[in-house]
Amino acid sequence: MASILKHIENGGPGWLQGAMTLGGGSAITSLSIGAMFGFEFLWVQPVAMIIGCIMLFALAHQTLSTGQRPFVAMKEHLSPGLAWLWAIAALGSSIIWGFSHYPLAAGMLEEAIEVAFSFSLKGEGEDIGRQVYLFGLAVLVWIGCATTVWNYGKGASGVRLFENGIKILSLLIVVSFGWVVVSASLNGSVNWSVVLWGFVPHSLPDDALGVTTMMAALGTAVGINMTFVYGYTILRRGWGREDRELARYDIVLGLVIPYLIVTSLISIAAAASLYDGESSIQSRLAPAQAGAMFAAAGMGDFAGRLIFPLGVLGMAIGSLVMHMLTCGAAAMEMFDLEENSTAYRLACLIPTPAVLGVFLWSSMGPYVILPTSAFCGLFLPIAYIGWLILNNRREYLGDDMPTGTRALAYNSAMMLCVLVVVSSVVYSTLVALGWL
Repeated sequence: MASILKHIENGGPGWLQGAMTLGGGSAITSLSIGAMFGFEFLWVQPVAMIIGCIMLFALAHQTLSTGQRPFVAMKEHLSPGLAWLWAIAALGSSIIWGFSHYPLAAGMLEEAIEVAFSFSLKGEGEDIGRQVYLFGLAVLVWIGCATTVWNYGKGASGVRLFENGIKILSLLIVVSFGWVVVSASLNGSVNWSVVLWGFVPHSLPDDALGVTTMMAALGTAVGINMTFVYGYTILRRGWGREDRELARYDIVLGLVIPYLIVTSLISIAAAASLYDGESSIQSRLAPAQAGAMFAAAGMGDFAGRLIFPLGVLGMAIGSLVMHMLTCGAAAMEMFDLEENSTAYRLACLIPTPAVLGVFLWSSMGPYVILPTSAFCGLFLPIAYIGWLILNNRREYLGDDMPTGTRALAYNSAMMLCVLVVVSSVVYSTLVALGWL
């Protein structure tokens, strides 16, 4: 136990998963759930995370028991086609998400600069100049992410700096949104019995916007690219069979708990401060506008228009770094690259064209993150079904394959997760087609 506490204190791969999931997608999805639907769908993100947590437990057990890279395991013990589809989906989703995360990061940096230094290019007749300005900010974000990734494998100090930064930013988000929730509670805007009922699954969205938001939550809690890169982060850390219990603690403390706290606080704060009984708020709720609304709701200009944007900026940067690492891992497997080679590092930069998303942001709208996240959520069954089958392959796991009561518990939980994910994909498809 002392060894586990020491490892958890220093951080682990779970914190990297937390950096990936606590990104712009989670921030916008949480805002949308609260601002557009009040407290009704607070249960969606916790359920999505519980599903992801169970499946990551299974992957950690498989990877640490065998020491085999996940792509190779799926390729050799299940299906080469499924393994390639998994890698392509992980790589593609990392690129797609970048087109929404770079504009979001640039917009948040612009907001923070405006508040801190009173410098802004917002206003009529300055659209071209402002877009160039945002592109420059996006490039700065890209430089920071690329530098982090290129130095990531060169020593523990860079990894530790990044992980500690993620912890600080997570705490910043918790404090700022906790502030709003407490303030709203004191002025009577939060009915806690309704909030608690909102965490109980009791209804499903019945329109395209609600279903898209639900699928976005599923896609951002543990996305398809997260399922791919996680196995490589635990192997890179040097963990083995003796660290299987540690991996479970690490996932819970580094990923699950921060995610549940942060997303719940954001959704409750949005519901208390922004919900007006109509989902039409989506058309006017850009992240910077959300900061201004939170400022008016009790956070003040400093917290609402500076701390909030910086927190979201940090969340977006954390995701972008992990997107690059995912692309590197996927390319390493698909093209047989040496880890930390020049070719591998160049592969990490595959999402670079996404910085051009700043020029598409105004036409796509700030809520392109929702459909993007929902679309990526459609790929989750690829990984989940594969892990379920591998969990029952003795030629893969040997004596580490669960048996008896343990196998029943493992398989029942995993089958339930697969059923929920597949059902959500089918349900969202039927709603999109107008058949429900």
